Amino acid sequence: MYRNLFPAFLVSVSLLVFFAFRGDDEFVPTFQKINDDVLKNSRAYETLGDATSTIGHRLTGSPNGARAELYAFNLFKKYGYADVKFQSFEVESWMRDTVTLDVVPNKSDNFRTVPVVALAHSPVQAKVSGRIVDVGNGLEEDFEAVKDQIRGKVALANIGLVNGKPGQKNLHRSEKTALAIQYGATGIITVNQVPGNVLLTGTASVTGSLIAIPAVNISKESGEEIRNWMKVDTDLHAIVDMRNVSKKIKVRNVIATIPGKSDERIIIGGHLDSWDLATGASDNGLGSFTIMDIARTFKTLKIKPKRTIDFVLFMGEEQGLLGSRQVVKELIKTKQVDKVKFMMNLDMTNNVYGMNVGGRDELIPFFQSVGEQIKKVDGNYANAVSSRAGLHSDHQPFMLEGIPTGAPAGRLGPNVFGCYHANCDNFNLINREEMVNGVRFSAMLLYALANANDLPAKKLDSYKTRDLLIAQGLKKELILGKDWKWGEN
Repeated sequence: MYRNLFPAFLVSVSLLVFFAFRGDDEFVPTFQKINDDVLKNSRAYETLGDATSTIGHRLTGSPNGARAELYAFNLFKKYGYADVKFQSFEVESWMRDTVTLDVVPNKSDNFRTVPVVALAHSPVQAKVSGRIVDVGNGLEEDFEAVKDQIRGKVALANIGLVNGKPGQKNLHRSEKTALAIQYGATGIITVNQVPGNVLLTGTASVTGSLIAIPAVNISKESGEEIRNWMKVDTDLHAIVDMRNVSKKIKVRNVIATIPGKSDERIIIGGHLDSWDLATGASDNGLGSFTIMDIARTFKTLKIKPKRTIDFVLFMGEEQGLLGSRQVVKELIKTKQVDKVKFMMNLDMTNNVYGMNVGGRDELIPFFQSVGEQIKKVDGNYANAVSSRAGLHSDHQPFMLEGIPTGAPAGRLGPNVFGCYHANCDNFNLINREEMVNGVRFSAMLLYALANANDLPAKKLDSYKTRDLLIAQGLKKELILGKDWKWGEN
């Protein structure tokens, strides 16, 4: 739910700004050109389809990942970008090998082998055996309730919230794993909530480094079977046996740039990498190939923005926001970080209808005004502007530096969202019309950011950034993730 982060007098000023913006139609002619070009010439759906069929998954550090980097580089070149580059960096990369999960009563040989996938950054080698302790939704209060039972045992936790309390906030799988380690568990079994025997992967590490215990995922149906079995046999044990690979590798972000009339910068970015269980068509083919098509549109229309635009495709997001952390690190090193006026993140962006301004309420009037101009081009645009900050995507490193961040608000069908990080995230999930909507409306929002005379949200200093994160309820998660840098416990 929307939270007001600013004193009443600032809200009043924002409302005055809104009324000042409201009658301004300066962007409408260009919005119309963007709309016409995308509807006629968009290649987002087609290039995503080609990439998923010719490359497959885009796991960071894998040969497929390298092919995806080159594919994106060549596509920017094809679209006319002379200023396109690789940003290389070295990281520790995790890749799965083998994993098995056997569930067995303590006093019986009647074991069952359960279909399972490893969560990323699990140990290179691990074999653990222990009694299964159900920690429900895997929140801190759930672990606290069984703190006298969990040490030396294997935790069983839901990925999503099941029968959660009103307003209750879920934790990321990595944060639930961190709690399992904190409370002394020797392993964690996470349970997917998507029906259809869907297995889900993703990182179980809050830092992007190897964790101390094996972490795995099982399907909703397997979770229900184990829990029903536990009602009959309260001494049910799990045996997790896994092998994985972790090694230093070189990866590359891909960056294409349209120089602006000033040295101020707008970054539009999304992660190109995906997990390896499927082709990553929705996560994040939707976002990254939308970005490339927006770049195509801007080049076709010969747009010369007031602010420089960087189109950035990050690698390593799935393994700990590695690419976006590298971009921010380079911006700080080259003393360019203060030039970045906004970072727009596209992660599974589809069928766009509005904008989330990431907790920066002072941007609401600006985007409402922009949305009213978009509606003059297409009245179906809902112009829904929200303000809520979250974590675990590539905006996070920018937000932690006080840079205003946001994301186009879109819609995903339950069949698409249910396959995120899973073995069903393939191109058949993608709807061309919805993807094109994501391209044209995101392109209009980007154009407004790059060409507005002034943007009402400024870079926050360290202490105001801290206050924003606290107001948005993110402090506890950032402490768990070891990303809280203000020295408070």
